[in-house]
Amino acid sequence: MATTATEAAKAADQPAAAQANGNGEQKTRHSEVGHKSLLKSDELYQYILDTSVYPREPESMKELREVTAKHPWNLMTTSADEGQFLNMLIKLIGAKKTMEIGVYTGYSLLATALALPEDGTILAMDINRENYELGLPCIEKAGVAHKIDFREGPALPVLDDLIADEKNHGTYDFVFVDADKDNYLNYHERLLKLVKIGGLIGYDNTLWNGSVVLPDDAPMRKYIRYYRDFVLVLNKALAADERVEICQLPVGDGVTLCRRVK
Repeated sequence: MATTATEAAKAADQPAAAQANGNGEQKTRHSEVGHKSLLKSDELYQYILDTSVYPREPESMKELREVTAKHPWNLMTTSADEGQFLNMLIKLIGAKKTMEIGVYTGYSLLATALALPEDGTILAMDINRENYELGLPCIEKAGVAHKIDFREGPALPVLDDLIADEKNHGTYDFVFVDADKDNYLNYHERLLKLVKIGGLIGYDNTLWNGSVVLPDDAPMRKYIRYYRDFVLVLNKALAADERVEICQLPVGDGVTLCRRVK
């Protein structure tokens, strides 16, 4: 792994993701790139990876994970266990037409593409094509690039264009959102028009490094503190939204699944 536990902790600098031992010293989190697990035991998380995740990880996803590990923003990536979860979820619901908002190097995108049938599709949006192209050779090698329609730029205008054509309403089986947290509720209102009844929307980072339960005056890195309020508002809004059934899972940095029922 290209990033050590100490280097990952320095890069993240997230007090919310650190724990103190009996002497008050800080223990860093696990060294897995993209590791945002809320498990208290790094050994337990390593056990999950070594026993159930890495042995079944497709070679293309392993290669992409290793490529991403060398990128300076590697903490933005989807963790391997969450990628496995998404891959299984897509298969369980039989999704065919999907969407992803926030791509980075494409680890979660590849997990989805591998799970879709040959004629499945993913509308993928990200503001940075360069990051996507970093992982594109792995996606092409896996033989699933034809399933992906990548759009560079903000997602909201794309969603508005889709909504303008009523033929797109209720046509998506699954959407995964891992992007700007301050726009999650804006995405939500639009996606409810595009996802079919019975379809799923998955929101990533809904436990936000555990900061959602910290007191307001707790020490936090600036970006953790800034987006924390948006995540808290989102969680309350989803819990009260009768248009969806929800399930919040402590996978990765927290994933909330919303099943549209109205």
